[in-house]
Amino acid sequence: MSGTAVLELEAHVLIVLALVAVGAGFLDTLAGGGGLLTVPALLLAGVPPVQALATNKLQSSAGTLTATVGMARLGLLRFQDIRTPFLASLVGSATGATLVQVLDVRSLDHIVPVVLVGIAVYFVLVPSAGDVECQPRIGRGVYRFGVVPAIGLYDGMFGPGTGSFFSLAGVGLRGQHLVQATAHAKAFNLASNMAALGAFVVGGKVVWSIGAVMILGQACGASLGSMAVARGGVRLIRPLIVFMSLSMTARYLWGCCIGVFW
Repeated sequence: MSGTAVLELEAHVLIVLALVAVGAGFLDTLAGGGGLLTVPALLLAGVPPVQALATNKLQSSAGTLTATVGMARLGLLRFQDIRTPFLASLVGSATGATLVQVLDVRSLDHIVPVVLVGIAVYFVLVPSAGDVECQPRIGRGVYRFGVVPAIGLYDGMFGPGTGSFFSLAGVGLRGQHLVQATAHAKAFNLASNMAALGAFVVGGKVVWSIGAVMILGQACGASLGSMAVARGGVRLIRPLIVFMSLSMTARYLWGCCIGVFW
């Protein structure tokens, strides 16, 4: 399909998609993995796979933007702390979106489930991780110019679990408090989402009418999620990261078995 994707859905279907986006925005803000809800919902609504992925990236970008702004207003983010890694994530994702068009990335089929399970196991076996700030395990430069763009590259090429990867990197490698790591993860994920969305927009794959409705739901869910991060903190974030990491692993393995990927 060339040009802007156009697809008309009945009003009640759009309402359901908007409500799904509310839940996805809330989950994405706290732990990531909102695509587990929105992508299947778009496919069930009859949106073709490529257009579903493109439209999902549009509405999820709106959610991460809302969450990032909300956390900044709540004092959980400072622009001077995220400016450089934000740009690094953007460049990494843009590079990944370019490379995926010319490289075979099927080797990731075996890596992603292992990493997602590893994230869940880490937060289960190290229950105090992220409770307080601790000594960084790697330098700021290595983190900003190595780890962050590498995760952004992964998001541009593949995608599942990116928010959880950013959160784990902040806690495990930079010794951040889990709430701070989650806030930073939203900003970095926003950058990587924007780069991937740009590729879909240029290709004319976004269904704007559906995306606009879901953006409203994402904004509501992300706003609620931002407040939950500030009020619930580690008590709420950690179990959700574990649950969503295992859920994404199960969904991914199921996709491998039936030959469906998103």
